[in-house]
Amino acid sequence: MSFVLLRSSPFIRKAQKTVKKQPELTKNLQKTLELLSEDPFHPRLRSHKLKGDLKDSYACSVSYNLRIIFKFVEYEQKQAILLETMGNHDEVY
Repeated sequence: MSFVLLRSSPFIRKAQKTVKKQPELTKNLQKTLELLSEDPFHPRLRSHKLKGDLKDSYACSVSYNLRIIFKFVEYEQKQAILLETMGNHDEVY
């Protein structure tokens, strides 16, 4: 099953800023998004459910310190993933 990826404005801003500062992460980010759309719980992503204020969301790893925060939603009667934001560990948690 493939998921539609919906990019929120905060995610787009953070992704652009991150890629501008660290262009070497571009391929890794693209691969992560591909895996996320194919299998959100692929072992490479280390996806996990969050707690507290983010209890309805999940996080996955792009690199050692870079995370994507996302949640499962329905979009046009299909399962989708809303990419909420991204950033280093301390920024997103």
